[in-house]
Amino acid sequence: MTGRTGFLRRFLKMRASSAGLVMLAAIVVASLGAGLVASASPDEINLDAALEHPSVHHPFGTDPFGRDVLSRVVHGARVSLGVGFLARTISLIVGLFFGALAGYFGGRVDSILMRLADITFAYPTLLLLIAIIAVVSPGIVALFVTLGVVGWASVARLVRAQVLSVKEREFVQAARASGAGHATLLIKHILPQCLAPVLVVYTLGLGGTIMAEASLSFLGLGVQPPAPSWGAMISGGIAFMRTAPWLSFFPGLFLTVTVCSLNIVGDGLRDALDPRLGRAVARPGSLADGMRPVAAIGRGR
Repeated sequence: MTGRTGFLRRFLKMRASSAGLVMLAAIVVASLGAGLVASASPDEINLDAALEHPSVHHPFGTDPFGRDVLSRVVHGARVSLGVGFLARTISLIVGLFFGALAGYFGGRVDSILMRLADITFAYPTLLLLIAIIAVVSPGIVALFVTLGVVGWASVARLVRAQVLSVKEREFVQAARASGAGHATLLIKHILPQCLAPVLVVYTLGLGGTIMAEASLSFLGLGVQPPAPSWGAMISGGIAFMRTAPWLSFFPGLFLTVTVCSLNIVGDGLRDALDPRLGRAVARPGSLADGMRPVAAIGRGR
């Protein structure tokens, strides 16, 4: 309990991370209660109210079909956050499994799995996603499965490095000497010691996954109409930037705030979980800390 309390205290001392957590929580709550935030249906067409400016009845204005932009933005948050969390969870599970196998067994298993990771890293992520989505039918299921499969390599690399370090420690050697099997050593003794940096990478990767979903939807390869998506809404509003800038501005604003909040929270988690990286505690308002590379997570371990 003392360690958990210390972690929370260090995290809450960082004003930027606390503010990011509040903004992220507000967006999640708004998406879950989308029907309360915006009473209008996101798919209700009313051509008589097409392209209305933001007003009391339509705080974010309306689109060319008269649909309420606020309603589509908050319902689109469900899609973006849902796809992001599902895809990143798939990446976490696959990367955790392959990274643990590579780090624990080494040898040929390590070589094969890390060469697969190298192949994944060799291609630009967005181009690889476009290539895969072009083969399968675009849709929400294909989107989060593809994003999850493509994103496993970075998690696997981190888990492998952590396992290589932890498996040589005395308590693991003692468990092995007492007759513990491979599964027991990995699940009970090694992997729990690797979860802190993995949690940080998971949080930081959420922002990139949401951006990837928005990019694919922007190109028409992600969530298909009439389902609301931030990327598709930004793409649809480009033609009206001079006459109706709110069509792209509000979904772009929510996308920016969400991704920035996730990055700030992830940075705060890293510094709170490892006090040796706690420079953000001494400078709680510094946003420059968010630019430190993720590789610093494992430094000094």
